[in-house]
Amino acid sequence: MPPIVPPFLIGLIVAPLAKRIFKPLVRGVITTSVGVVMEVKKAAHEAGENINDLAAEVAAEVMATQIASAEGTAAADEAAKAGARGDAEGKIPRTRATTGAGKGQ
Repeated sequence: MPPIVPPFLIGLIVAPLAKRIFKPLVRGVITTSVGVVMEVKKAAHEAGENINDLAAEVAAEVMATQIASAEGTAAADEAAKAGARGDAEGKIPRTRATTGAGKGQ
């Protein structure tokens, strides 16, 4: 009859060998994974900043266009009114924008 080796004895012999082999392997996998995650996070953050910058630029351009078109139509309206009144010089009267802070309610 062949000698029977109990499984726990095999475990006692194999466990330290497995620890020496698998511990550096697992550590390398985890280190690489954390590095990849950090790079992806950095790239996503930069992409988000670029999108926010682009959105701010577009919003500024739209606002500038709207202000310019509003000023252009206001100037044309004022010129038409001045021409209709028969102003000799055809100057456009300037109006002040007020917030209404001094007015009573």
